Amino acid sequence: MEGTRWDPKHDHRNRWRGNVNILFATSNPHKIEEVEAILAPHGITVASLADLESIPPEPVEDAETFEGNARLKAIGYARATGQRCLADDSGLEVDALDGAPGVYSARYSGVEGPRSVRDAANNKRLLNEIESIPQERRTARFVCAMCLADPDGTIIAESRGHFEGLITTEPQGQNGFGYDPLLWLPEDRCTSAQLSPEEKNRRSHRGSATRALLDRLS
Repeated sequence: MEGTRWDPKHDHRNRWRGNVNILFATSNPHKIEEVEAILAPHGITVASLADLESIPPEPVEDAETFEGNARLKAIGYARATGQRCLADDSGLEVDALDGAPGVYSARYSGVEGPRSVRDAANNKRLLNEIESIPQERRTARFVCAMCLADPDGTIIAESRGHFEGLITTEPQGQNGFGYDPLLWLPEDRCTSAQLSPEEKNRRSHRGSATRALLDRLS
């Protein structure tokens, strides 16, 4: 699905500061909390798919990149709901696995069920696959690509954020979600799941992508 690119001759970015409502194409409460904490001080109110009276069919995420999947979701939901829509696609890239799980991060194990069950299964598979890899070669990063689209399919802005670390040998920490308990931050001597929510928002891939998006809308 392709969207129209923003035309500088029709600059409407000034709409994006103060008393603006957008739909964030997710039902993940953790993602909502992260993004809302950054956007709310700028007068941008965030609603989730769970706030809709009727949730449109989920666009097929069949792109080969995080950016491609973010575009598919943003444009698809914006057109289906008639609302300005923000979408993200994020995941974990492990260098020793040639970038896997990558865009397949959320469904890496193939296990179905509640998010907590899928997260645990994904973490278990990843640890099994890199069990023999020494610590110094366990470099990895969280990646987040964001796309903001108008109801007509126009792409207003896009951004990307990273969060670098190493993969641990076992899960550590109770905060966050997904692969957070596995990403070790050497400078902090803790995992992403052991950071406070405020510190994670300040440094994480999603926080970085959200702030970069704001910069593009300034």
